[in-house]
Amino acid sequence: MSKVKSKKHSTFIDMTAMSDVTVLLLTFFMLTSTFIPKEPVKVLTPGSVSEIKIPDANIMTILINIDGRVFLNLDRKDDKLTVLTNIGKDYDIIFTPAQKKAFIDQPNIGMPVGMLQKFLDLRLELQDKALQQGGIPTDSTNNQFKHWVKLATAANKDLAIAIKADEGTPYPKIKNVLNTLQDLKLNRYSLVTVLKPMPAGF
Repeated sequence: MSKVKSKKHSTFIDMTAMSDVTVLLLTFFMLTSTFIPKEPVKVLTPGSVSEIKIPDANIMTILINIDGRVFLNLDRKDDKLTVLTNIGKDYDIIFTPAQKKAFIDQPNIGMPVGMLQKFLDLRLELQDKALQQGGIPTDSTNNQFKHWVKLATAANKDLAIAIKADEGTPYPKIKNVLNTLQDLKLNRYSLVTVLKPMPAGF
C-alpha cells in the first residue's frame, strides 16, 4: 500500500508590515528624543535616592566642576540671544551677526565677557577646547556669573534652575553659587544627582 505524500507548505513570511512598524517607531523616537547638551568639563554628580525629575524645557543649568569653575547652559535659543544682546549693552560690546549665531550654536556659556568676542570668532571645535580651560568669573569683585543669571531670569520669568556640581567640588565653591542665587532672591532650584539604590531596611 503506497504512502500518501503530504503537501509541502511555503515557509515564506511577508515582513513588509514589520519593517514599516520598525521604521515608524525609529522615526518617532528620533523626533521626540531630547538630547543632552555636551558639557565643557567632566562632572561626576553625587548619588541620591530622590526620583524627582527636573523640567525638560525652560531650564538653566549651572555646571560646577571639581575646581569650582562655573558654566551656564540655557535651553532656549531666544533666551540666549536676548541675554547676549543685554550683556553687550551692559559692557558696551557690539556683537556681529556671526558672533550671535556662534553664541546660539554653542550650548555652554563659560568665558569672561571681555574674552567673549574673540571666543565666538573661533570654530566650534576650538570653542569647545577653550571652554575646557574657561569658566565664568564668580569673584566678589567681578561676579559676572551673577550678571548672567540676572539677565537670564529677566529674559524668561518661567526659567527653572538646575545645579549640577561634581561630587568632589569643595563646598565653599558651591556655597558661593548658592549665595549668588540667594542675593538675586532665586531660592528655588534643583540639584542634579544620580539615582542610587535605597539603603537596606527601607
